[in-house]
Amino acid sequence: MASNRAMLNAFMARDFLSVPSKLGVLTRRPLRTSNLPGRSRSYASTSKSKTNSNYRQNPNPGSYGPGKAGPWSMPRALALSAFTGFGTYFWGIKGTERNPALEASTVHNLRDIPVYGSAKDMQNAIHEIRDLLGDDAISTDDEDLLLHGYSEWSTTNVERLPVAVVYPKNTQEVSVIAKTCHKYRVPMIPFSGGSSLEGNFSAPYGGMSVDFSNMDQIVAMHEDDMDVVVQPAVSWMSLNESIQNTGLFFPVDPGPTAKIGGMVGTNCSGTNAVRYGTMKDWVINLTVVLADGTIIKTRKRPRKSSAGYNLNSLFIGSEGTLGLVTEITLKLAVIPPETSVAVVTFPSIREAAAAASKVIRSGVQVAAVEIMDEVQMMVINKSKSTKKVWKEEPTLFFKFSGTQSGIQADIDTVRAIAKDFNGGEFEFARTIEEQKTLWSARKEALWSMLALREKSGDVWSTDVAVPLSRLADIIELSKKELDDLGMFASVLGHIGDGNFHESIMYDKSNPKERAAVEQCVHTMVDRALEMEGTCTGEHGVGLGKKEYLLKELGVDTIGVMRKVKLALDPLWLLNPGKIVDVISPEIH
Repeated sequence: MASNRAMLNAFMARDFLSVPSKLGVLTRRPLRTSNLPGRSRSYASTSKSKTNSNYRQNPNPGSYGPGKAGPWSMPRALALSAFTGFGTYFWGIKGTERNPALEASTVHNLRDIPVYGSAKDMQNAIHEIRDLLGDDAISTDDEDLLLHGYSEWSTTNVERLPVAVVYPKNTQEVSVIAKTCHKYRVPMIPFSGGSSLEGNFSAPYGGMSVDFSNMDQIVAMHEDDMDVVVQPAVSWMSLNESIQNTGLFFPVDPGPTAKIGGMVGTNCSGTNAVRYGTMKDWVINLTVVLADGTIIKTRKRPRKSSAGYNLNSLFIGSEGTLGLVTEITLKLAVIPPETSVAVVTFPSIREAAAAASKVIRSGVQVAAVEIMDEVQMMVINKSKSTKKVWKEEPTLFFKFSGTQSGIQADIDTVRAIAKDFNGGEFEFARTIEEQKTLWSARKEALWSMLALREKSGDVWSTDVAVPLSRLADIIELSKKELDDLGMFASVLGHIGDGNFHESIMYDKSNPKERAAVEQCVHTMVDRALEMEGTCTGEHGVGLGKKEYLLKELGVDTIGVMRKVKLALDPLWLLNPGKIVDVISPEIH
């Protein structure tokens, strides 16, 4: 401990004479600077630059942020990235408050804390990648940096941006990028659809954003084997459109903008999860580029294998912290011969949730069952995002699939269960167009909420999951707390597998409102954990839920995760700051 303290004092004397009084962090959920351990071989400071939450709606370079501050530039990003590494670590340990979430993944020597490249190193990496892959392969454009470092969807953002965005076209180019970044100790942050909600692709240490948008091809279709090989920027919706003539489909269906690479990264799911499972259930193998540029394939292409460690499950859900996924072989399912959609309302959210649980327990093989409260139904009506006017009551959405006779039997069973819980009349879709209309309300939920925001408004969307037997309890309690906030807030989610979401609209310029929302979300997550649930059913951990992850899994389990990370990425270059951190409690 004494030697660590001496080393720290030496670093302070040498490098922190010009440290600004506060490192800028822009978050919806509190993110202490101590969450970002690490140091750099060269340090510089820069004045804070505000990011603009309305940027994607109005990307006007003359109007960034509420204070109209000038846009980020690549030199500013380089300077702050170089400073961030050790600066954030120093200011984190300087305070007296201990953070158990960080102490769960520990190093016991200051020398073990990652050392990231200096501003010159990062500039050299940019030039080298440009020389190797061409001018079009890398961008330092201010707007590109902002787009790849800040997300209006996310519950957590930091006021740091990547120093460059690189656009590989194939696995070999990703390997070249990784080797170069490894050589210069430059962090790498994978970027796919950009729709994640927990700061999953933010760049707290700067570094390079690896944008897979040029890798958007279906590599191979094996119709007889019912599988397909795709690159990470293929969207699940375009994949299904491309293969629909084969009679097969990919059943995992998150938000409409999601792409396969990001879906692997967060182990996402969607409305079909109650019938078909989550992303981990549909991946046969992965091609992965490791931190040093090594290319591996997790396994061959059979549907089952007991050969060696299950590396698929290691990388799925790792959010790019263990490797960069460049190709994915996915299982496909047969398109059901018939489908039907039904909607039914209930007097209360508890009765709706209890009915959904009873349906699942009865053994009815519903393809999907979704819940939205009366507030969310009102949002759908106000935004006019669908062609239909909906009853503004707690509502269950059912999707049935199979043979015509099987669907009718399932519908009869579900109707009887709904009646036991005071459900209203079922509304059935009689045509494919009516199915799309009825189901569109669920798929448009988040976009409808976002469409109603005012100038300083924001939407906090988060999720938890609990065992089915506790679902009605947690939804009822969470709904009451949302109503007590006095804000525009709703409950919705994939109730068939115990996963639900809260969406809260609040004034981000009002500290009291923001604090109230944070407390409400914190209470919901704590309650889910008390019920033996999880802090996130499908959004991932990212930056936003690391503290909750410790509460859920405990110190020893987080320690194992950290050891896996160090084994595959000892320089801590791959999406650093997400899921687990490195820090020593001895020098708090």
